[in-house]
Amino acid sequence: MKIFDEFKKFLARGNVIDLAVGIIVGTAFGQIVSSLVKDVVMPPIGLLLGKVDFSNLYINLTGHPYPNLAAAQKAGAPTINYGLFLNHVINFLIIAFVIFFAVRLINKFSLKKEDPATTKSCPYCFSSIPIQATKCAHCTADLPETTVHAEKQ
Repeated sequence: MKIFDEFKKFLARGNVIDLAVGIIVGTAFGQIVSSLVKDVVMPPIGLLLGKVDFSNLYINLTGHPYPNLAAAQKAGAPTINYGLFLNHVINFLIIAFVIFFAVRLINKFSLKKEDPATTKSCPYCFSSIPIQATKCAHCTADLPETTVHAEKQ
């Protein structure tokens, strides 16, 4: 029973749930980008390169001619599918590019945590002194327990 309770506690942690949501959204996003590459990006590139359909570019290793990749695969012929590989490389590059800009945008708008103060101001001479100081190094004044002006360095 203890293992089950630990497992429930593990699943209830925010990181596990965030990870699950990220994987689900990432999978859906991957399908969208795959469609973008296959249906929107590759046809114009194929047209510019002489009406080439990248998904049908392959090397037949048997020497027997096949009209297209689907026919070769149906016959069980060993093939090197470099056109599909090119589609996957372009797919990856687009996903990486979009994720780069998404993370960049999120980082730009995310709240930045402030570093804890390492110095404070002397209430008498207003010099910057270490936060642990009990005597000012500049004016030699004994400092009160709490100083009002804490600074970030």
